[in-house]
This record gives sequence, C-alpha cells and structure tokens, in this order.
Amino acid sequence: MNSKTTYALSLVQQALSKYTDVPQEGIQMDTALLDLQIDSLTLAELLFELEDSVGSSISEVATPPKLVGELVALVEPFIGDEGLKTAA
Repeated sequence: MNSKTTYALSLVQQALSKYTDVPQEGIQMDTALLDLQIDSLTLAELLFELEDSVGSSISEVATPPKLVGELVALVEPFIGDEGLKTAA
C-alpha cells in the first residue's frame, strides 16, 4: 500500500470509528460498510466529514461504495502532498 492509500485509509478509519463501535484497527480495506451498519444517510454524513478532512468536494458516484477500500479509493485522489507531510 502506498503512502497516499495508507493515509486515506487512516482518514476513513478515523471517520468510520465515530459512527460505529468498531475500533480503527478493526476497519480494513475489505470490510463491508454494511457489516459496520453504515446506511445511506450515515454514508452521506461520512462523505461530508471526509470532504472536510481533505479540503475538497468528493465527486458523487453512480454506485455507492460497499467496501472500505472503495471509500478509500474515493478519498485518495484528493489527498495532496501537504496532507502526507502532516501525517508523517
């Protein structure tokens, strides 16, 4: 996993842990959002929070993400090098 993906996963884990009882380390790329009991409303709130984290609007997708890895893939393109520097 490259540093951008690792950082994006960390952001997603932090955000998801606020909406679930699952600790961050229990949230992996292959974890299904349904298994975390993330419904469409919670997903929308989560996306708004992630947009705030990356400082950019995340494009709407035709098919909502079903896995944490798909959510990470939505966030990753919006992570600039400055985000990686603050994470280091």
